[in-house]
Amino acid sequence: MGKPKIGMYWCASCGGCEEAVVDLAEDLLMVTDKVDIVFWPVAMDFKLSDVEAMEDGEMLAVFINGAIELSEQEEIAKLLRRKAQLVIAFGSCAHMGGLPGLANMQSKEKIFDYYFHSGPIVDDTGVQPDPEITKNEHGFALPEFYSSVRALDQVINVDYYVPGCAPTPNIVLDAITTLLSGNLPPSGAIMASDRALCYECPLNETKPDEGMKIKELRRSHEVEHIDSEICLLTQGMVCLGPVTRGGCGSLCIKGNMPCTGCFGPMDGVKDFGATALSYIASIIDSENPEEIEKIIDKGIPDPIGTFYMYSLPKSMLFKKLQEKKEVVEIKTE
Repeated sequence: MGKPKIGMYWCASCGGCEEAVVDLAEDLLMVTDKVDIVFWPVAMDFKLSDVEAMEDGEMLAVFINGAIELSEQEEIAKLLRRKAQLVIAFGSCAHMGGLPGLANMQSKEKIFDYYFHSGPIVDDTGVQPDPEITKNEHGFALPEFYSSVRALDQVINVDYYVPGCAPTPNIVLDAITTLLSGNLPPSGAIMASDRALCYECPLNETKPDEGMKIKELRRSHEVEHIDSEICLLTQGMVCLGPVTRGGCGSLCIKGNMPCTGCFGPMDGVKDFGATALSYIASIIDSENPEEIEKIIDKGIPDPIGTFYMYSLPKSMLFKKLQEKKEVVEIKTE
């Protein structure tokens, strides 16, 4: 009997998750000794036809990173779902929608206008991608650009999640080892810590015993000197460690940067952004509405980008925005 087969695929993301696999360094040799990589287009010369020729369920697992914003990505994700026994959403974009998901705050038409017509560095030729024109006039088809970005499990069934932007080598290796062991966690499990990042943060012990209260919120570049030995929240920086799943090894904190929430929420949280916003609001040391508003306006000029940087497509906020848009469209009609 041959070695288990695995595949990897890249949808809408920056490519950092592909680099995360390479970051395994010498451990990658151990992984390739135990499995056959039968589909990894970014690194090896596999064709889509190779996957189509496989038996359904022939691969043990496929790691899919990136959100779904193109029809091609959805088609390949569905194909890989059939060919693999297990599908792992790999990284923040597949897990929650990620940075590409912030496009959901704009319409498809506005995005195309900016990038092909009105953007500051665009030489407007009056042309933009059109799948129908390319198919009918040029003999090949461009994928459709969807009106909203979706996380992977909003398109196909996902068995497990490996969080992070990008996933750290320790949890990547742990995930692969777990899959190969056959001792699988419950379906839907997130393969990282089930506790908040603060529990593993080296600065956790410097939090005030009487409870966190801050008078000012500052962005990292506004802090003249970041003390690497004191909790970043106590220094006024918006750190989402208290509401973010741990397992990353506190890499951003160790680099004097606050946690931005890429590992996502802990179990049972319905809306990561709302939870993060609620926590930050709870530690502002003021009862004066005007003062609170000034603190937030100065320290958090982009609330959506701060609290929903990775999770907008799966948020209750986006569902509400969709409902509002549908109501407006119905009234317009």
